[in-house]
Amino acid sequence: MSAVTSPPPGHTGHAVVIGGGISGLAAAHRLQAGGARVTVLEASGRLGGKLCAGEIEGVAVDLGAESMLARRPEAVELARAVGLGERLQPPATASASLWTRGTLRPMPKGHVMGVPGDPAPLAASGVISDEGLARIARDAELPPTPVGDDVALGEFIAARLGREVVDRLVEPLLGGVYAGDVYRTSMRAAVPTLFELARANRPLAEGVRELTERAAQRQGGAGPVFMGIDGGIGRLPLAVADAVRAGGGEIRTGAPVRELRRTADGWTVVTDDEVLRADAVVVAAPAPAAARLLAADSPAASAELATVDYASMALITMAFRRDDVASLADGSGFLVPPVDGHTIKAATFSSRKWGWLRDAAPDLFVLRTSIGRFEDEEHLKRDDADLVGMSLADLGAATGLDAQPVATRVSRWDGGLPQYPVGHLDRVARIRAEVAKLPGLRVCGAVYDGVGIPACIGSARTAADELLTATLAAGAVGGERE
Repeated sequence: MSAVTSPPPGHTGHAVVIGGGISGLAAAHRLQAGGARVTVLEASGRLGGKLCAGEIEGVAVDLGAESMLARRPEAVELARAVGLGERLQPPATASASLWTRGTLRPMPKGHVMGVPGDPAPLAASGVISDEGLARIARDAELPPTPVGDDVALGEFIAARLGREVVDRLVEPLLGGVYAGDVYRTSMRAAVPTLFELARANRPLAEGVRELTERAAQRQGGAGPVFMGIDGGIGRLPLAVADAVRAGGGEIRTGAPVRELRRTADGWTVVTDDEVLRADAVVVAAPAPAAARLLAADSPAASAELATVDYASMALITMAFRRDDVASLADGSGFLVPPVDGHTIKAATFSSRKWGWLRDAAPDLFVLRTSIGRFEDEEHLKRDDADLVGMSLADLGAATGLDAQPVATRVSRWDGGLPQYPVGHLDRVARIRAEVAKLPGLRVCGAVYDGVGIPACIGSARTAADELLTATLAAGAVGGERE
């Protein structure tokens, strides 16, 4: 867990942040706290990126990310800093299941991202066959599997524990984070604790068991693993934006940046409506946009960014009359291994998971499903009604639900999740090394240090602090407009 830090104080100058998602807004908030004057430019018509506040049947819901890791401090700290501390809430229940082998089965305890440490709950769950359990037991007898500087998570786990563990445990868990192919996902980037076990040539089950035991010992004083916000996580970027505006910052939506160029005394940022000059720029845009903006002044970084792949997905939010879903299975929802051939990859029983949502709409029951994985996005070409119908069909098969929703919302996230293949961290290091050659420029966001909310905010903090230390101390230009 990183320490709580404050930005370097007492700096002046103008910083332009390109991108109004949580990364860009967090960077703006940090820069402003360090004394910079800030302008945020967001290409779309709204702020927040993949954090999206919405409603269904008049009830506030998240139409994007719905929770944040609380064991890493950045997101919780930012929420408190912008006045949302009293709205932070842990899940009311976190007992998820797996829909696999024809039924809902309890998610086995004692694992790290699906890699088991204790065979007993795994065997009791029925998720893994007897042959698969026997294959797991062979891990301690196998010779070391080389990992080098990085290795594909799925390939390594399959070599040590067998493909069943990957297909029925690791894949559905990682699919919810990256919507990617776990057989190509970097273990070093996605699950660094497992990568360190692999480099030490330790039996995986033994190492995972130690990790989970240490985590259990810390549980009492460490608080919840995940946290939500009363009214939805989508409130966070809006509150950060309000704080930036209250501090004198400017935030513009519908303001795509057409050109970014280095000048003798700073940077010029060109939109359709204006030309801004700045001492420093943070590019907090997705990789394709960042690649375009950096092409002139940092072609090497631009070329690296152009190689980043993205996965698309859709979230289908449905509201039912609570009486119509009284027989719905217990728990916060379930994950779906793709090997089982179903359409949805997860279902979240939101009204059961979040106490604030249950209390806000006692007569309704809100749940949502997700569809779409990297290079498996054919279903996303269908219209909204089809996605709702396919979700209802899978929900019926998994839980017996036969009710019809009173309202539905389909949120499509095209190119929403960057992929972290083997070698991703080396690619990020090369990008940052090239960007650092240009004074007054930094990058941040989900492309670089993790797709979770705390990771994005941590990335933004680093970018802002580096600029406050290296560039904005001079405060040369002051952000004139042409």
